[in-house]
Amino acid sequence: MKRMTAWAFMAALVLSLAGVAQAATEVKMTGDARIYGVFFANHNFTGWNTASWDDNNGAYSSAGTQTEDRFQIWERFRLRSDFVANEAVKFRLGILVEDTWGHGTLTAANPTTSIKVYQAFLQFKLPDCDIEVSAGLQDLSLPANAFFTDSVVFGGDRAAALVVTAPLVKDTLSVIAGYSRMLDTNRTYDTTTTQVDDELDLYFLALPITLDGFKATPWGAVAVAGKNAGYFNAGSADYLLSAGAVLNGLSNAQNTYWWAGSTFEVTALDPVKFYADVIYGAGANSDRKASKRQGWFVDLGAEYTGWDVLTPQVFGWWSTGEDGSVRNGSERLPQILPNWGPGNSFLFDDSQELGKESNMGANPVGAWGLGASLNNISFIEKLSHILTFTYMRGNNQPGAIRKMNLLLGSNPYYTMGRDLTTEESLLSVNFDTKYMIYENLAAVMETGWAHGDFQSSVWGHRLASKAREGDAYKVAFGLTYKF
Repeated sequence: MKRMTAWAFMAALVLSLAGVAQAATEVKMTGDARIYGVFFANHNFTGWNTASWDDNNGAYSSAGTQTEDRFQIWERFRLRSDFVANEAVKFRLGILVEDTWGHGTLTAANPTTSIKVYQAFLQFKLPDCDIEVSAGLQDLSLPANAFFTDSVVFGGDRAAALVVTAPLVKDTLSVIAGYSRMLDTNRTYDTTTTQVDDELDLYFLALPITLDGFKATPWGAVAVAGKNAGYFNAGSADYLLSAGAVLNGLSNAQNTYWWAGSTFEVTALDPVKFYADVIYGAGANSDRKASKRQGWFVDLGAEYTGWDVLTPQVFGWWSTGEDGSVRNGSERLPQILPNWGPGNSFLFDDSQELGKESNMGANPVGAWGLGASLNNISFIEKLSHILTFTYMRGNNQPGAIRKMNLLLGSNPYYTMGRDLTTEESLLSVNFDTKYMIYENLAAVMETGWAHGDFQSSVWGHRLASKAREGDAYKVAFGLTYKF
């Protein structure tokens, strides 16, 4: 009896403490859901798969061996819970469920439940000041203009990071410093008794400047890239490494990659506004010559915001491309995971609301292009549209891509439709519509069309010929709900 009384007392104490903690901590929940169907014809301009890394075989799988399923229904649900102790301290937990109808979680019989954590971070302010610290799995992007969606180096994604934001001059100058461990393949113990460099660490610093009619954010970033960090499995090998490094591997156990650039926003001539990004990046400079990678990227956009019924926009970009050799390294800007694209363009993975199966996945690096958009078109209350035309052409010499294809097979490191030669181009149009049924419930339709001209001498007759049979297009329709 005494033992039962003791257990009852302890249970009552725990419950009372939980009640106190619950009273002291406010829980705020926000989230979003989207359910939509996508009809997408001629993925990759062929309706066939591209080459991809096969982890089981440790090599690239062949391109053009699988056919597309043109219609899918996607569903995504995200829930964000903020545990707020006070105005200075909170912890966020975000969970995610996403799959197609009839697969995995959304299978009718014997579903495989998959709930992912996509945010988990602590955020607080240092006592008696405005310095803010965020630590954990959080949304992370390198500086970029929202006009172009996000960063062409790393943006629109999440990473485990420590980020410190500190105001230096109120409303004028601040500093953002951060560190992220993006990859750690083996965690505590490596696969052998000899240590393996299997991490990718990113350090970055930004200085946002705000003046009357002008904003700029100079920034720099340094990545320490381990030789065995699993870039193929992470999907960043094509973005970060040179063709020579993919062919022969990296020589150094660790290589340094670095970027320097700035964003610019000019609103002094409001309602005419200008936006620009200038970035230079380089990496693996101490490795063998073929492993080096370096390049420039510049974009420029303008818009007129003086009309209520629409916002005209124009934009362009240019970046360095590969020369004709794979032996002297890469001449393209190194990237980690980009999320760049103006005007909701169908060519790029940018700002589509119905995100899966939403674009052609073209890479603006190694290319140049021009475009125009009519944004925020609204002649009827609650109904808005965006219409965008985009043209892009490659800056990569055909010789470098042709040599890689001969050595590794078609579409291994470079991908037709994503990486363009100087003789290739893409043309795209998208027309997107949103109707606000209620304040937080919208019906969304996104449409896109793209035409590509490709060289048979680079990609082979089979793929280039298939791309000429029909253009790529999509129609997506669904509902989005935010709470």
